[in-house]
Amino acid sequence: MAGSVNKVILLGNVGRDPEIRATQSGSRIANLSVATSESWKDKATGERKENTQWHRVVIFNDALVGIIERYVKKGSKLYVEGQLETRKWQDKEGKDQYSTEVVLRQYGGTLTLLDSRPSDGGGDRGGYVQDNGGGSAPSYNAPSGNYAADLDDDIPF
Repeated sequence: MAGSVNKVILLGNVGRDPEIRATQSGSRIANLSVATSESWKDKATGERKENTQWHRVVIFNDALVGIIERYVKKGSKLYVEGQLETRKWQDKEGKDQYSTEVVLRQYGGTLTLLDSRPSDGGGDRGGYVQDNGGGSAPSYNAPSGNYAADLDDDIPF
């Protein structure tokens, strides 16, 4: 049994165009802001209520950054699996500040594009990008109309 688990799953919409930047070593990083919402009907007033949470997502995987750069924009719907990380930094006044982010590192993160690719003309499901730490680079699987082929045969039941 594992001693602990750090896994975050988000299904939401990108709040602004992704920010892509490069480190001094040449690695690329993508920063996203993803919104998740829940809605309910207030029993007392009958009014529809909504609560939106914003999540910072940081992607350190260069292959996934390339996918983000080409296909993701403000409003895109994403499924993201990563780890929750809090980093400490100092502001201009020297005060300690903290940022909590969902992080997708080189291995172990999952990103699923839930919108159709612009070149698809719509009507098809989104592409799929995954990196589960298997040692190979993640890839983009273009959407197809043959959904039965996407089923996993390794299900043990």
